[in-house]
Amino acid sequence: MEKNGNNRKLRVCVATCNRADYSKLAPIMFGIKAEPQFFELDVVVLGSHLIDDYGNTYRMIEQDDFDINTRLHTIVRGEDEAAMVESVGLALVKLPDVLNRLKPDIMIVHGDRFDALAVATSAALMNIRILHIEGGEVSGTIDDSIRHAITKLAHYHVCCTRNAEQHLISMCEDHDRILLAGCPSYDKLLSAKNKDYMSIIRMWLGDDVKPKDYIVALQHPVTTDIKHSIKMFELTLDALISFNKRTLILFPNIDAGSKEMVRVMRKKGVEHHPNFRAVKHVPFDQFIQLVAHAGCMIGNSSCGVREVGAFGTPVINLGTRQIGRETGENVLHVRDADTQDKILQALHLQFGKQYPCSKIYGDGNAVPRILKFLKSIDLQEPLQKKFCFPPVKENISKDIDHILETQSALAVDLGGTNLRVAIVSMKGEVVKKYTQSNPKTYEERIKLILQMCVEAAAEAVKLNCRILGVGIGGGIIHQHELIHGSSFCAAELGHLVVSLDGPDCSCGNHGCIEAYASGMALQREAKKLHDEDLLLVEGMSMKKEETVGALHLIQAAKLGNTKAASILRTAGTALGLGVVNILHTMNPSLVILSGVLASHYVNIVKDVIRQQALFSVQTVDVVVSDLVDPALLGAASMVLDYTTRRVQ
Repeated sequence: MEKNGNNRKLRVCVATCNRADYSKLAPIMFGIKAEPQFFELDVVVLGSHLIDDYGNTYRMIEQDDFDINTRLHTIVRGEDEAAMVESVGLALVKLPDVLNRLKPDIMIVHGDRFDALAVATSAALMNIRILHIEGGEVSGTIDDSIRHAITKLAHYHVCCTRNAEQHLISMCEDHDRILLAGCPSYDKLLSAKNKDYMSIIRMWLGDDVKPKDYIVALQHPVTTDIKHSIKMFELTLDALISFNKRTLILFPNIDAGSKEMVRVMRKKGVEHHPNFRAVKHVPFDQFIQLVAHAGCMIGNSSCGVREVGAFGTPVINLGTRQIGRETGENVLHVRDADTQDKILQALHLQFGKQYPCSKIYGDGNAVPRILKFLKSIDLQEPLQKKFCFPPVKENISKDIDHILETQSALAVDLGGTNLRVAIVSMKGEVVKKYTQSNPKTYEERIKLILQMCVEAAAEAVKLNCRILGVGIGGGIIHQHELIHGSSFCAAELGHLVVSLDGPDCSCGNHGCIEAYASGMALQREAKKLHDEDLLLVEGMSMKKEETVGALHLIQAAKLGNTKAASILRTAGTALGLGVVNILHTMNPSLVILSGVLASHYVNIVKDVIRQQALFSVQTVDVVVSDLVDPALLGAASMVLDYTTRRVQ
């Protein structure tokens, strides 16, 4: 990873738009400048850096001894939504000439500002590789959309947290082009050891202010709800006035709504209030010392939830602008900052506390990692970025035969008396059904099932049905999707064991639900009673050639046969115990019993749930399916659901 695939220096262009992004980009710029044998650095300044009302912050870039190659005046004043859009448009008009002149190999873009989106869009359309800093994070405003849009344009990504890295991977970005480095500003934060912090505090807040006895306030408009954010700012100022502590308040950024927020400051007399110091800009090195030794920071700036955690300074995060950010325990959220009293209570709770220092966003070694990552970029690789989408089932070609085909499944129902196979369409229509008497032996059953499936598949061709698979079994539905399991054997509910010494099951085990409650199990018990002349009671008759089955057992129970009723009660209890196990494992909201035996079991199952299940799951609904062929439709759905959705 030490050298890119070119035998020349890597020409890196850094575009900075405002005071906030410069604090993250400056450490990288210093690192690039310190290795002239590997890099050439071009600096483009645009956005609010060049506006007097926002402190003309381009000067701090000059004070850091960086040569500014280009200054672009891109802000259309107005501080409303339209002005933001026009500013993006103006930047898009001006940037192409700059990029044509500089011809950078890599454009470094930070964060989620509208100016940064214009830079990334221009670079992408001009075939310049983009390195995006702080992608994958979540805040809670329009910034999220802008940040993720830049991610889609960027070729390489430097993220600050493990969660952000996972978000980028989830967004189908190439893992090999993602660097988990930490936040570059933490390289400076964690090494900040300015012992003369008192002179900085006195410079900005007055000679009579002590450490941990003042507040830093920084609040920006929320562009998706400007009216509410202005009201919240007014309440914040009222709370700060009532709290009666010296407060350093910074002017908001240039987003839509900032002009109205400044009007609120002037309406409240903040600029002339003895407890307030209102400023447009504080150099980052000094700002670090101010928040490190503050009694509290309040507002909705990302700085509060990200950088300030490095010092353990208490933070009050107001509203939703940063609600999705990862935070340390030093942050107290006031999501609905709708009353002065609520904000005032938060100030009383937080002011003067000291929390453990947090390193969620970095360990102080981000810049060396980023420089190493830059050196590894091979400019000979194809420029077109690739997305790592999850695998998707291949689409069938759109010839006329495929268009006219009906996507279908073969459904198999292994009944006690009969075996059934059906062709079921995607719409849940039983196109054709085949029924055969159930043979006596296992080998004969398997042979007959295969024969019936082959016959049905051949018939499907004539019916223009495309068979996607064969389905057998019960099902569990979670979040509107069937659970298939790692080897497609999920929901073998009939083989839940409910007794260690129960009857033999066809699976080779003992005491399965199926060994008690299936049609074949009831047929077995009915034959035992019949062989002992204990099945038939008054009102029943059977022909000599008639096969004894589960329905005879049910009929006998209805006519007063106590032994038949006991067998059904035992079978229903076994089924009920299996359902209780499922309730304790899956906690479903609905249990659907299907088949000819369902109506005879439903009340017994409900009784078992009332007697055996935990109280928290006893309210589950247990119903009988009203579908005509529920077993066949359920078996078919297992195939149709899986083969026509994305593979997870």
